[in-house]
Amino acid sequence: MYILLALIAACSLGIGLHFVLPKRDLRGVAVTPGIATAAAVAIYTILQWSGVAETSAWLWFASLGGGLLLAALLTVAISAVRSRRDAEAKQALGI
Repeated sequence: MYILLALIAACSLGIGLHFVLPKRDLRGVAVTPGIATAAAVAIYTILQWSGVAETSAWLWFASLGGGLLLAALLTVAISAVRSRRDAEAKQALGI
């Protein structure tokens, strides 16, 4: 049941992360929260299966922190790739 709290927290923090990171006009509004949520839930589940208790603060720090870190890295990478491909397409079209 606590996994729902991690899911909601990761999604909420992912929404905030979307607005903090640059080049948000190059990606969808649900990309960063989706990555953060999926990563946090995966990390939470793996740690639970490995025996970390739900009352452990490390479970929460690892799942939320790891989810946000992974979301930030992937969002920056997605934005960079999109920016580069848009520039290449503009150059190819002569715009």
